[in-house]
Amino acid sequence: MDLVATRLGKISPSQTIAISSKARALKAAGRDIISLSAGEPDFDTPPNVKQAAVRAIEAGQTKYTDVSGTPALRRAVAERFRLDSGLDYQPDEIIVCTGGKQVIYNAMVATLDAGDEVIIPSPCWVSYPDIVALADGTPVIVPCGPNAGFKLRAEDLEAAITPRTKWFFINSPNNPTGAAYSAAELRPICDVLLRHPNVWIFTDDIYDKLVYGDFRPATIVQVEPRLRERTVTMNGCSKAYAMTGWRIGFAGAPRALIRAMDTLQSQSTSNPSSISQAAALEALTGPQDFIEGMVAAYQARRDLVVGMLNAAPGLACHMPEGAFYVYPSCQGCIGKTSAGGTHIANDAAFVTALLDEQGVAAVHGSAFMFPGHFRVSYATDTDSLREACLRIQRFCAALS
Repeated sequence: MDLVATRLGKISPSQTIAISSKARALKAAGRDIISLSAGEPDFDTPPNVKQAAVRAIEAGQTKYTDVSGTPALRRAVAERFRLDSGLDYQPDEIIVCTGGKQVIYNAMVATLDAGDEVIIPSPCWVSYPDIVALADGTPVIVPCGPNAGFKLRAEDLEAAITPRTKWFFINSPNNPTGAAYSAAELRPICDVLLRHPNVWIFTDDIYDKLVYGDFRPATIVQVEPRLRERTVTMNGCSKAYAMTGWRIGFAGAPRALIRAMDTLQSQSTSNPSSISQAAALEALTGPQDFIEGMVAAYQARRDLVVGMLNAAPGLACHMPEGAFYVYPSCQGCIGKTSAGGTHIANDAAFVTALLDEQGVAAVHGSAFMFPGHFRVSYATDTDSLREACLRIQRFCAALS
């Protein structure tokens, strides 16, 4: 008798985590490795946030909380949605989870039946299709190429909708491309969704504070309030507040769905860490000015990386509007042979050879459901980024 459940065969371990783990292992073995694979800010959690966690520990705030999060934190999340995007959620329309990934898992497991379809524009975060599959849903991948700035066209969304469509995912700014939607770009997408009242919307806004220049991000319910009663708006503390390890994600959604997600969470993890919740409360209600400095640093790094990657033979790198990733095409390198003798058959072979021969870790585009590209995270220091890009240039120049 097999021990492992059949459903586990529908998913695979996170490929971004796998690449990062391999890079750490090589570094521990003495290799000179620069890892550009992790989706994690290199900035430290702000001091006031850390101090709030210490105060919570010292005050004995170490007990269970409400499954959906403390009332104070849910009020703060609702206020943050109002201040940042003009969204009107009440505290009982908010759930706090152990990271954004649990928000997605809760929503999908609570709503999907076998055969229900979920439209996912690609390139997409590696976890979306696997979570949908684990919940017995069917991922429907809609490619969004660089010619459209890696953004979904309304006509492609319309064409993907069938009578089985239950959910539509949108992630802006996007992981892995950094592409972000303005209000004007979301308008035709909202128009399509208005014509299909049975389709629910999951909008992942986790990077919405990390945008550059004059670009202004928008979110679905902000653009079209009539979609509010079938939309989950997700965000969290990981990216904008450099709190990845604290594991706090949250969402606003209709009460009935929040109650269903709360029921599921009550029988899985129960409440998120009480200490992390105290830290998140300070992050959301305390000073926000440090974000501006972090964004300025990321923008300078983005400009450096895009320029240097576009100077590498065989690469073409789009300029993203947000997040801290670039997603260059390596199509011009496929079919060639590396200096170390590796045949570059595809994007996976490209990043494997790049790591083995030059000590630079990136993530292959196939992991994000859009091959022929690779993801570089510029959430690391400028000197390391410059050196990594020089190595990538050397690697590409030596292909024959």
